This record gives sequence, structure tokens and C-alpha cells, in this order.
Amino acid sequence: MAEETSRCIGQPLPIEQHWLLGCDHQRSPNQSARPSAIDISLLVIHNISLPPKQFGGDYVRAFFCNQLEPSQHPYFVDIASLQVSAHLFIRRDGNVVQFVGFDRKAWHAGISCFNGRDACNDFSIGIELEGADDIPYTDSQYTVLSDVTKALMLCYPLITPHSIVGHSDIAPGRKTDPGPAFDWSRYRHLLSI
Repeated sequence: MAEETSRCIGQPLPIEQHWLLGCDHQRSPNQSARPSAIDISLLVIHNISLPPKQFGGDYVRAFFCNQLEPSQHPYFVDIASLQVSAHLFIRRDGNVVQFVGFDRKAWHAGISCFNGRDACNDFSIGIELEGADDIPYTDSQYTVLSDVTKALMLCYPLITPHSIVGHSDIAPGRKTDPGPAFDWSRYRHLLSI
């Protein structure tokens, strides 16, 4: 059963035993052990919307929990069998869902490389924003993303301003998210970095 607590913007974001408190917890089966739980040193920003460019609903949760029904939309036929997850999903209204504990490997980056290191899932935390490459993200998403990022940097000090990237940065040519609509300057200003 999921925790049905909503995230209040502007409140502290405690992390206990690798889980963010005050958000919805939906455990995804799409996870595995990290090679080293002390090597969490990369934060990857993604976007997702299901169906593409449509927001709201329960499809992203269902997808990350292997419960997406292919008959619900033609787009789902090709993706329903994929095993994908992220640590966090930030909805358009700023509410957060955590699918995988931060000490575990979520399956979000795929074939990827950062600073000469392959297999970024091994050492990264993945955050999915409900959105699309070319649709502006919401004020609430920027606020919550910056709050979450600050909490993660405190809890996992190997994550630095230089190791916060987009999916497109670690999988160039294969991935484009979070896309041109994501305002990196605004995000970094909110982080004060």
C-alpha cells in the first residue's frame, strides 16, 4: 500500500534509510543492487509523459511498476514490456513519488557514460520530471527539484554541482531529455550554485 502523504512545497525534505519522507512511495521491481552503495556521485534529470506530451493520470506509476496495460493506448504496445524505473518522479503539481531507494540501482539511464565511466545507473540517482522536451516545466517542479537536489547533495556528498546532468548529457544522440524546455540557469540559481 502506498503512503498517501502529499509533499508540501518549501518544507524540509528529510531522507531516512535512503527514502525521501513526505512523499508517495511506490516500490518498483525494476531495481538491483549497486556495485558500491557508497559511490552515489551523479544526479541525472529526465522527463517522461505517458502518453507522450499528456500529463496527469497513473500511467507513469504503472509503467515503472510493470503494470502498464498495452490496450489503454496505442503507444503503450511498444513500451509495456520494458523494465524501467527512476528513483523519483516529480509531477507537474510538484508532488513526488519515490520508486527505488537511493542506495539501490534504478534502471533509468540505459547505455550511458559520464566522465569516462560507463553504466551510469551503477552510481547515479535518476529523477524524472513529468514533462516533454519542448513543453515548459512548472514553477512547482523547479522548486521541488531544487529542494530535492539540496537534500540529496547533503545526504550523498559525492554529488556535486558538476555531477548534475541531463539524460542527454550521458547518452548523447540516443536521448534528448530533459530537452530545451528545461531551464538549467533557473535550476542552478535555485540551488545557488
